[in-house]
Amino acid sequence: MDEERLARILDLPKVELHLHIEGGAPPAFIRGLAQEKSVRLDGVFNEDGSYAYRDFVHFLSVYEAATSVLKSPGDYARLVRAVLEESAANGVIYCETFLSPDFCGGGDVGAWREYLHAMQEAAEAAERDMGVTLRGIVTCIRHFGPDKAKAAALCAAETAGDWLVGFGMAGDENKGRQRDFAYSFDMAREAGLRLTSHAGEWRGPSEVREAVEDLRVERIGHGVRAIGDAAVVDMLVEKGIHLEICPGSNVVLGVYGNMAAHPIEKLREIGVKLSISTDDPPFFHTTMRREYAALARTFGWDEEVFLDLARGAMEAAFCDKETRDKILKRLET
Repeated sequence: MDEERLARILDLPKVELHLHIEGGAPPAFIRGLAQEKSVRLDGVFNEDGSYAYRDFVHFLSVYEAATSVLKSPGDYARLVRAVLEESAANGVIYCETFLSPDFCGGGDVGAWREYLHAMQEAAEAAERDMGVTLRGIVTCIRHFGPDKAKAAALCAAETAGDWLVGFGMAGDENKGRQRDFAYSFDMAREAGLRLTSHAGEWRGPSEVREAVEDLRVERIGHGVRAIGDAAVVDMLVEKGIHLEICPGSNVVLGVYGNMAAHPIEKLREIGVKLSISTDDPPFFHTTMRREYAALARTFGWDEEVFLDLARGAMEAAFCDKETRDKILKRLET
């Protein structure tokens, strides 16, 4: 692909549906916060200042260690600003981010309200200043167990609205079953929240089916392992389930050996609804521009493919119609 065409692709406006707010924290931001608070973060960083981890499970522990310096609503407001600065620099005009009450107030509804208010204020200021729109999705943490998930779902249900628009599940996919968390998803659904769940990143296609059938989600985080079962792929197409795919994350963590081996192009050709996201970008040495560049070079995608994916992402977004229409118009200009 010639450089001029690639430059046009990289400059396209982008929509991201799968971004963990703490996972988007620049390492320098976390180091600076730790220094302010005189907190030691042993084993969190490599010598070059990047995040240090060996594998997915170790990544989760490093993620939680880095998050431990975020102690107050003000810290999270600063985090939102830092993350959105990176998003805006990469041409993202709309983003949905995962937020966990377990990290923001320990699952207490009152404390969660304070954190949420601070994050929403920071997001609104960033939208005015940088033109990037953010909405929040509460996630329970799978490896924290179903009881903690119920507390997270209650926080979500009590604060559902135009800004807090969804509920989902993240964490270690190898712990428990999707159906163990059905109560929490039912609570969130009854509060009017839209639903997504991480599935099919580590476990196979059956995990994707279980998320759809047992939790009745309309989006799946990752979902790439569905490619191993044609019946599951057919189900995704038939039901219009949208996959929030994070190619760079999948390659760095070893789900696939390289971008050429990634099934995103096969899934797209079959007709599965999907979009491109970064997951935890500084952990995986990526940005939305880098994701676009890798996909363009690997699969030869042109501007229209990326614009179609951005439009599809916006159609799958959990925001209200007014916000969706506004962002769709920006994608056409």
